[in-house]
Amino acid sequence: MIILTLNCGSSSLKYQLYDWSKMETLAAGNVERIGIDGSFIKHEATGKDEVKIESPCPTHKEAMNLLIDTILNPEYGAIKDINDISAVGHRVVHGGEKFAKSLILTDEAKDAFNDLVKLAPLHNPANMIGIDAAKAILPNVKHCAVMDTAWHQTMPASSFTYALPYEWYTKYGVRRYGFHGTSFLYTAKRAAVLLDKDPFETNLVIAHIGNGASINAVKNGCSFDTSMGLTPLEGLVMGTRCGDIDPAIVFFIMDKTGMSASEIDKALNKQSGVLGITEKWVDRRDIEIAAEQGDERAILCQAIEAYRIKKYIGAFSAAIGGADAIVFTAGVGERGPVTRRLSCEGLEYMGVKFDEAKNKASMTRNAETCISADDSKVKVFVIPTNEELVMTEDTYALIEGTYDIHTNYKYHFEAKDYVNKEREAGLPKDLKKWPGLDKIVC
Repeated sequence: MIILTLNCGSSSLKYQLYDWSKMETLAAGNVERIGIDGSFIKHEATGKDEVKIESPCPTHKEAMNLLIDTILNPEYGAIKDINDISAVGHRVVHGGEKFAKSLILTDEAKDAFNDLVKLAPLHNPANMIGIDAAKAILPNVKHCAVMDTAWHQTMPASSFTYALPYEWYTKYGVRRYGFHGTSFLYTAKRAAVLLDKDPFETNLVIAHIGNGASINAVKNGCSFDTSMGLTPLEGLVMGTRCGDIDPAIVFFIMDKTGMSASEIDKALNKQSGVLGITEKWVDRRDIEIAAEQGDERAILCQAIEAYRIKKYIGAFSAAIGGADAIVFTAGVGERGPVTRRLSCEGLEYMGVKFDEAKNKASMTRNAETCISADDSKVKVFVIPTNEELVMTEDTYALIEGTYDIHTNYKYHFEAKDYVNKEREAGLPKDLKKWPGLDKIVC
């Protein structure tokens, strides 16, 4: 069975083709900078060289067409016929309280996801575009939805309830939902392996830092709190989203400028974050280059973003009674040594001994890496996320009728793909040495 997974972010479209019968990835890639000048696809099929193809992608529709053309290409593609694909798994950012686990997509479910667009205005529309495009190309296979919000269903009411009129929760569902769930699930379980600990005795603070960014407090292997809230707007400083602000700012600016609610919504979601601070850049790579050249706004932006991350690391470590490890993942988390260094400066008091040499060296590897000193009480890991394989597992289990949110997440810890070719010396290499594989999720 060949499964295609689609992970449509606000400015990217990540994909993976996986052959379940062989337990191996056929191809993987990412369309980047969607809606930004210089968009391109990076694609690599197993046994073939990686290719980078520049192509304008003003919207996700063009990105999806580019993806399909690429995987079918006779020179560097992975399959000969689009009908070789047996099922498609789709990332859906917001499932609200209605969807607490993955499901096979129906028209009713799709309508419900469309109703939740107001809660995830940058992502659910992109997710729906991916679903529509894939269904048009593959109308005779089952399509499944894997929600970012499902992982966070273990949060206690003290974490997800806002100090607002309680009727807003009971009547309108206003609460903290949290996002990046598939990424947190994967990295939480991999971190337990690296620590050689039972996942249900492992406490972590995981920073998923990309264009969208959030932090997860993981207590005894389960989500305890997270920085994003009702929507993906709350929490960290992001590419174009502001994160935490005084809510009275909204009314102040509306009064001063006459901006409408929709204009404010656009400003907070699409014109804020690092773009708002620098007034030039969304991509952190551009900001890092500018900072190195002495651009004061870029330097300020890096400091603001890292300080917000550090505040959450400290707060979440306290909330879970101390962390065994801090984990960085996603685009900036995996490839941003400056952000990691600035975010960990001053955390020595909580047992973090950061190793800058390891941090810099990690840029030459695309593997799980320990970037803290050997004697650091609290480890700091860089763990490349793989949301796509979690989505693949859910899709396979749903198609086979074996899906159970409590037992489904064990397959990828046995899959050969996830043995790093260049594992950091001293970290456990046997992925099967993990107790509780039959009860991987709370």
